[in-house]
Amino acid sequence: MAERLTRDEVVHVARLARLELAEDEIDRFTQQLGAILEHAADVEALEVTDVEPTSHPLPLSNVMRADVVSESLDRDDVMAQAPVPQDGQFRVPPVLGERP
Repeated sequence: MAERLTRDEVVHVARLARLELAEDEIDRFTQQLGAILEHAADVEALEVTDVEPTSHPLPLSNVMRADVVSESLDRDDVMAQAPVPQDGQFRVPPVLGERP
């Protein structure tokens, strides 16, 4: 990168973003943002003409099982095992202090 990021540019961008930066933050962010921009310039300089576009570097496949209808548990048997069933539903403790 031929041109370095200046302290004044960081102050200007911070002002546009309505950020208040302390003096030490301005110096630190100038250095950090400069390093990020240098890396972006390095990536931009790469020759990628013959590189096929991809959405992910590794081949992915669906790992979910097939959706097959199967026999499920009997509702009455399940409700009979619930500690405190109420009107065919599981009664649970209140959430976030709410009263039932």
